Amino acid sequence: MRFQSSIITSLVVVVGFTQNPVGAQEKSPDNSPTRINKFVELMEKGSPAFGVFASNVSTRGGANMASSGLDFVIIDLEHSPYDVTRLEGYLLGMINKRDVLEKGLQPPTVPLVRVPAAGREQLQFVIKQTLDLGAMGIIVPHVDTAEDARAAVQSSRFPQLKGVPDFQPEGKRGVGYGWAARYWGLSGTDYARRADLWPLDPQGELVLWIMIETELAVENIKEIVATPGIGGLFIGPSDLAFSLGVPLGDPAVETAIEKVVEAAKQTDVPLGTLCGRGEVEQRLAQGFRFLAVGSDSGLSGSVQDAVSIGRSFKTE
Repeated sequence: MRFQSSIITSLVVVVGFTQNPVGAQEKSPDNSPTRINKFVELMEKGSPAFGVFASNVSTRGGANMASSGLDFVIIDLEHSPYDVTRLEGYLLGMINKRDVLEKGLQPPTVPLVRVPAAGREQLQFVIKQTLDLGAMGIIVPHVDTAEDARAAVQSSRFPQLKGVPDFQPEGKRGVGYGWAARYWGLSGTDYARRADLWPLDPQGELVLWIMIETELAVENIKEIVATPGIGGLFIGPSDLAFSLGVPLGDPAVETAIEKVVEAAKQTDVPLGTLCGRGEVEQRLAQGFRFLAVGSDSGLSGSVQDAVSIGRSFKTE
């Protein structure tokens, strides 16, 4: 991403992020800047990524998720209260200073936020406020057309200098990145440079997932997936079944999914979905590159085992 230097300089002075040698100097073995977004790194390596949905939007919920060993977490604000102060606390809870000292600025679990506004609503402020808190990715539900997808891309990007190769789709995100830069551990200048959409900007660290969950979206999938700036397609199987007018598990749902799979393969856009443990191998073989395999609700395996042992223990 490229910006007017005079604008960046004045803004950096205002917010006080004049330098951050750790963020600016981190290098990978091949001397290229270390990726801050682990999801992007995995996609570039051709490795699958695994995560869960989180509806417990609290500071300690974020702390627990950061040490989960998962590649990403989808912080769900579509089906949880849209409260950006709770989101701010969750994101702060994901910061572990020991991890930063030992491993650098790349969070072990990438925070992605599913916003409450459907793609067809095109509410720019929702995406702006989410990104300004430091989220590393946006997931927009119910994107039905290429126009919806393009609006989501534009809302996620800062304006570019005219004439640069990645000028289109023209960014419309308002410039106010002080807190997000601090959260990422970068100077304002470095954040502004790296907070662009991958893979449209090869150096970008933000990802935008477009949710495909209606019959109309499947019909328009070729046009949607051709939109520059999309970093992933995410199929919502439950909403898709409802939209098709069939029960979940009906063959019509899988037929629709196959159409999306084929479009993603043709354009090399990463594809993901929600699935259970028994479907993981099937979906990976089908061409899915990232999977949400559950949620933060319920008991963990170890807790379930402990409860099971306790309930089966017989006292004399």
